[in-house]
Amino acid sequence: MAKIRQCAIYGKGGIGKSTTTQNLVAA
Repeated sequence: MAKIRQCAIYGKGGIGKSTTTQNLVAA
């Protein structure tokens, strides 16, 4: 799941994937 977290950090540009990853991490 480390890769997903990295994607969230890299996707913070505003792609929308960061929101999905954040939801997964929050869950």
